[in-house]
Amino acid sequence: MGSELEVRPLLESDDRGSFSCGQADLDRFFHHFAGQNQFKHHLSVTYVAVAEEVILGFATVTAGAVLREDLPLGAKRPPNYPLPVLRLARIGVDLRAQKAGVGKALLRHVLLLALKQRDSAGCVGLVTDAKPEAVGFYERHGFIALEDVREGTLLQGEPVPMFLPIDIVAATE
Repeated sequence: MGSELEVRPLLESDDRGSFSCGQADLDRFFHHFAGQNQFKHHLSVTYVAVAEEVILGFATVTAGAVLREDLPLGAKRPPNYPLPVLRLARIGVDLRAQKAGVGKALLRHVLLLALKQRDSAGCVGLVTDAKPEAVGFYERHGFIALEDVREGTLLQGEPVPMFLPIDIVAATE
């Protein structure tokens, strides 16, 4: 990847057809639903990492809320009602660009979005449901597994709810 990587919102005109991260469910979402969710239903926004007009990765975010008792907020005692978070709903990196820093660039962009949300509408942190093979990636970036958010026993291959407090996000900037 010798060219400059740009992270920007998905455009309706973007060609998503050649993207493949190797996970059928993520590819299907990106090809068929990311645009609908963003442009038609206004449920989420997908950001793409682009180099030389080729989409090398994507991250989809949406607004969310969590209950105070589900978060490891330590000494902080926020009000006892749902707390605003930015939810990282999906992230994928094309097979041609994996291990080249695209995922890290997308996550950095999402962290900046969380800070903007904190300042414009309120945000106590970033939440994601990590695939088991991605838990280490998120842990290296400061995310904490939310053990109490799961219902029942975690099944093999089931996503792991994870949280990154906004204070940690702010400290990395």
